[in-house]
Amino acid sequence: MSSIKLVTLGGVRENGKNLYVAEVNDSIFVLDAGLKYPENEQLGVDVVIPNMDYLFENKDRIAGVFLTHGHADAIGALPYLLAEAKVPVFGTELTIELAKLFVKGNDSVKKFNDFHVIDQNSEIDFGDAVVSFFQTTHSIPESIGIVIGTSEGNIVYTGDFKFDQTASESYATDFARLAEIGREGVLALLSDSANADSKIQVASEQEVGDEILDTIADWDGRVIVAAVASNLSRIQQVFDAAAETGRRVVLTGFDVENIVRTAIRLNKLSLANEKLLIKPKEMSRFEDHELIILETGRMGEPINGLRKMSIGRHRYVEIKDGDLVYIVTTPSIAKEAVVARVENMVYQAGGIVKLITSSLRVSGHGNARDLQLMINLLRPKYLFPIQGEYRELDAHARVAMEVGILPENIFIPKRGTVMEYEKGDFVPAGSVSAGDVMIDGNAIGDVGNIVLRDRKVLSEDGIFIVAITVNRKEKKIISKARVHTRGFVYVKKSRDILRESCELVNQSVEGYLAQDSFDWGELKGLVRDNLSKFLFEQTKRRPAILPVVMEVK
Repeated sequence: MSSIKLVTLGGVRENGKNLYVAEVNDSIFVLDAGLKYPENEQLGVDVVIPNMDYLFENKDRIAGVFLTHGHADAIGALPYLLAEAKVPVFGTELTIELAKLFVKGNDSVKKFNDFHVIDQNSEIDFGDAVVSFFQTTHSIPESIGIVIGTSEGNIVYTGDFKFDQTASESYATDFARLAEIGREGVLALLSDSANADSKIQVASEQEVGDEILDTIADWDGRVIVAAVASNLSRIQQVFDAAAETGRRVVLTGFDVENIVRTAIRLNKLSLANEKLLIKPKEMSRFEDHELIILETGRMGEPINGLRKMSIGRHRYVEIKDGDLVYIVTTPSIAKEAVVARVENMVYQAGGIVKLITSSLRVSGHGNARDLQLMINLLRPKYLFPIQGEYRELDAHARVAMEVGILPENIFIPKRGTVMEYEKGDFVPAGSVSAGDVMIDGNAIGDVGNIVLRDRKVLSEDGIFIVAITVNRKEKKIISKARVHTRGFVYVKKSRDILRESCELVNQSVEGYLAQDSFDWGELKGLVRDNLSKFLFEQTKRRPAILPVVMEVK
């Protein structure tokens, strides 16, 4: 009898940051290693990755990392994992090439090369378990699900998926393989829940392609298409529409350039002719009706790029009268307010905005009916809804019960939850360290709640710096207090507050120097507390106060 544990380090009760662990006896199988983009309150943070301390502590037991597809939410944290644990990485050809782009961008692991290309027919025997794969439909070619075969039954991880009967060969789901896995017996199913709270039929990729073509064909001016760089299905549809309407496509982002060139090299994207793509500097040679500008933005997020275009700060493009801004991605709920603001800015700049979601329900994730079909094909004994906010995980659990999964066999895990298969049942077996690790430039994990709180204070109430020089031995002030402030008050209209602040600091320091004891930290704390109370009384604001006390000997 195999010892089996399932651990969720990310991707549950949140969007993105997918990282799941299946342990079979002494072997650890890592399923995806993704990141997510920061929420609005995570000021200055570039990306967020899972806490991987558990994997680092057990790196000698890791059999490999198995990647389901090439999106950042599945491969983005890979460089940070490999920096501490040099373990084999498995994925399809395109997924591996995109993973290499992430890895090469990180100096600590750019020479790592233990990559292994697999396909839906591959089967790898690790002794403790046999790992195999099945093809799924998502918004990027060569997406796969993962099967870990154990003596107790299969553990199946779907990755991101939906069902689309019109999908082309490199996107099509292998239904026969799914039925075969189900007949073998599925002990546990870890299944995508990102669209579980919807029963609305998602538009097929053929319908989406027709909509994009019709929209571009009907417009006389420039078309600026906002898409996610790694959504190759959508990018292919834009290329096809450009060829059909006699337009050229301009790629404006470094990320999309890398991803598109890689996909073309691997024949995962096709161009009707070699002249379809042009460089930004060549735009002036073409009329407006001959251009499609494909904007994906930094790290594949296009909305910020549109904002820059609307205010004239983009490197290549400024929105003007007659432009159509066509947003062909589905913004997350957290980004809806941002999209609304940017939409307003585009109109102010003279452009027109159209969202594909105003015409079609578009998603790379299966709705409730798709999830039920996956359950019916695999017939798992236990279900672990993953990949989504809590409401989506809960919705997944409810639709699973509709098709016969017993409530006691459905587990909605938290981050760090350990579930162990014991005496024929999955039972909670404690938890491991899990949570957000924030990446800010080259700093990994240095940004925590305290730093974010300080950034929030600085962004809302500014900073107030006061400097004073003292002679500790003679117990007197050598140079009286001077203040500097940024983002707190308009200096010219607040001279009285600044003058009174200086007087308060001078009095506080004189009073402290008159005492017998002396401690630098205590003196700075006194100045900070007195200033904080005074400034709040005067302005009802609490700036970050930085006292600088210098000593002359």
